[in-house]
Amino acid sequence: TAFICGDDSLSYAELGDQSRRLAAFLQQEWGLKKGDRVAIALPNVLQFPVTLVCNILAGFVQVNVNPQYTPLEMQHQLNDSGAEILVTGGVALETFRQIAADTGVKKVIEVSLDGSAAGPAIEGVAKTMFFEAIAKYSAHDFAAPDINADDLLFLQYTGGTTGLSKGAMLSHGNLAANIVQTNAWLYASAPATDTRVITALPLYHIFALTVNSLVHMVVGAENVLVTNPGDMDGFVAIMAKHPPTFITGVNTLYNGLVNNAHISDVDFSGLRHAVGGGAPVQKVVSDKWEAITGKMIMEGYGLSETSPVVTMTPGSLREFKSAIGLPAPDTDISIRDDNGAEVPQGESGELCVKGPQVMRGYWGQEDNTSDVMTPDGYFKTGDVGVMDPDGFFHIVDRKKDMVLVSGFNVFPNEIEAVVAGMGAILECACIGVPDDRTGEAVKVFAVQQPGAVVSEDDVRDYCKGKLTGYKVPRHVVFIDALPKSTVGKILRRELRDY
Repeated sequence: TAFICGDDSLSYAELGDQSRRLAAFLQQEWGLKKGDRVAIALPNVLQFPVTLVCNILAGFVQVNVNPQYTPLEMQHQLNDSGAEILVTGGVALETFRQIAADTGVKKVIEVSLDGSAAGPAIEGVAKTMFFEAIAKYSAHDFAAPDINADDLLFLQYTGGTTGLSKGAMLSHGNLAANIVQTNAWLYASAPATDTRVITALPLYHIFALTVNSLVHMVVGAENVLVTNPGDMDGFVAIMAKHPPTFITGVNTLYNGLVNNAHISDVDFSGLRHAVGGGAPVQKVVSDKWEAITGKMIMEGYGLSETSPVVTMTPGSLREFKSAIGLPAPDTDISIRDDNGAEVPQGESGELCVKGPQVMRGYWGQEDNTSDVMTPDGYFKTGDVGVMDPDGFFHIVDRKKDMVLVSGFNVFPNEIEAVVAGMGAILECACIGVPDDRTGEAVKVFAVQQPGAVVSEDDVRDYCKGKLTGYKVPRHVVFIDALPKSTVGKILRRELRDY
């Protein structure tokens, strides 16, 4: 079995057959050729990997679109990428209806996410159902083009935290390299036999797309898709039915799992790898996870622009290190100051990355590409990091999230890790706010554990024993929930409006 979603599944033979049928439809019915852009706006459903493999085989460039985008965000990405075909359904299809006339998309393949019949027609757009598209031609009708390592595979749009999102151009060679690099990390010491992957992170995000899907298709793993990880009880029930050997998540996802009342229903005896990324994993979360599952969370680090894996924590590590690990094979990391000079070991600076997984640039944006590439070919990540004496890399924080208190740098991750250690706090986030005396001051937003009673002074007193004076939160605000991206990353920028 290749993929499971709810009560439905696809074998590897069925995956290969359906993806070639879809490619034949796109080639013969709609005239697509190698290099044409196919946008996909779907949650984790079986039609996603079918479309993915179709695009890989046919040389189409896959544009991964968040199905929860607003009309403005979707319009920007479809127009910027030049996509002419959109594979979508559900809420994303309704979003597209609002902007269809303002995009270059003229053909839509509709996926029924709830089993309902085809939705109404869209003026000026040819629309067919997914099941009809794969039924019209046979796999033998597909004409395989010549594909080389430099050909584009994905336009992977960055989160857009600094304005409109940019499309990172990832080639077949970029992804092939990152598959080999990641497999060397995960399965060098033990083969990937009888591997069952739980995929709750969205496949339109580069983390799950590469690490869960591409890497594990190569080793023949069974992949269980979780369509709605926000339903934590339902997510846990899926894991109870399909005990995982491999799982990925972000800190907030693992935090939700370890605090779920039904997590003891899951058999974790076969778990080999729990990988954390997207944002730093907090030690308190990893410790709870290890107590429940017997396995530490292994941190990795990557970006849309690097396919994504850059560093990995070795599986031989026996104690949680709060580090992003060691560079992937054939990857060089240089830590540099604002002038581009390499800093001494132990000092912090911007992480700069060189390797076969680094993107070819931003789609149609030469200026933005030159801004992030150094003259000697390193990609500037925008993350502040440091290397410890053992050669492990640590993320200190995003450069733009740093808080400047009386001239001292304060990194939100450090404050969040301390506050999260309070038993009464479920999760928290830290930002800087203007302050007349110190320039900026530390402000913490905290969500309390159910039934807990804790005051602002309690938080400050707890921090005073663990943080230097200028790092202690000046302001503490209790809220019901933190704003998060669809991947579960906490959106600090939205907290600035509170």
